[in-house]
Amino acid sequence: MSAVELEPTAEAGPARTARAAGAFGRLFRSELWLIFGRRRNWVGGLILASVPVLIAVVIKTSGAGEGDSFVFGQITDNGLFVALAALTVELPFFLPIAVSAIAGDAVAGEANLGTLRYLLVTPVDRARLLAVKLGGIAVFTFAAVAVVAGVGALIGLALFGAGDFVTLSGSSLGFWAGLARLALVCCYLTICLVALGAIGLFVSTMTEQPIAAGITVLVVTVVSQILDQLSQLAAIHRFLPTHYWLDYAAVLRDPVNLGDLGPGVASAAAYTAVFAAAAWARFSTADVSS
Repeated sequence: MSAVELEPTAEAGPARTARAAGAFGRLFRSELWLIFGRRRNWVGGLILASVPVLIAVVIKTSGAGEGDSFVFGQITDNGLFVALAALTVELPFFLPIAVSAIAGDAVAGEANLGTLRYLLVTPVDRARLLAVKLGGIAVFTFAAVAVVAGVGALIGLALFGAGDFVTLSGSSLGFWAGLARLALVCCYLTICLVALGAIGLFVSTMTEQPIAAGITVLVVTVVSQILDQLSQLAAIHRFLPTHYWLDYAAVLRDPVNLGDLGPGVASAAAYTAVFAAAAWARFSTADVSS
């Protein structure tokens, strides 16, 4: 075989890779448009954003309570703590609801509407489709956390200003250092909640009812938090998906020991990997195109 005959073959690999990357990009943009273009998701975002506003207004009109936690007690001195207080309040329930709804709808919603079979007839590789769905969940999760933190920071700074950022260790930081701490908290919570989204993606491959999938994931979240409060079950606490969520408090210490966040990141990564693989195993063999 001549060199001329070999040249097209050599170019076929990069060209095929470029086409696959382009197809993935188009599919991913379509997924993001599907998530962020729905009115119900915008309504959900407004609900998430209303919590920090409510916290800020109540603290501004009534002042910090004597028995308030550290985060709430610092709001009047630094508006960034409104964002931290809102994340603390919304983490057990409101943020999981948002992530569960999107994750539960990821595959089940397509199957319920009948659009999934058309996607697969196109054809779209199932592994690529699941990667797009998980990526969409991750982007939405970050956006949800960022909305809560961003609205909280803006309304907090507007009402209370930017004083010293007091850490749990008792030291005071400047505004930009405090903002960096808030950003790190957002990144950590996003990683934790993406793991919940991976669980939801797996459940979503097992049903054509997105509401049922979302409720199932929410139940898993609530049960995990209940079990985590039972000292009799201390042996299993570290294996629960919600056990490390509040470890973001390590970011509020000075200096920050990133090793304290390691177990939470490792747990979230393990849950994401296991349930993403389980979703692929289920979806790759399921008859969803009939």
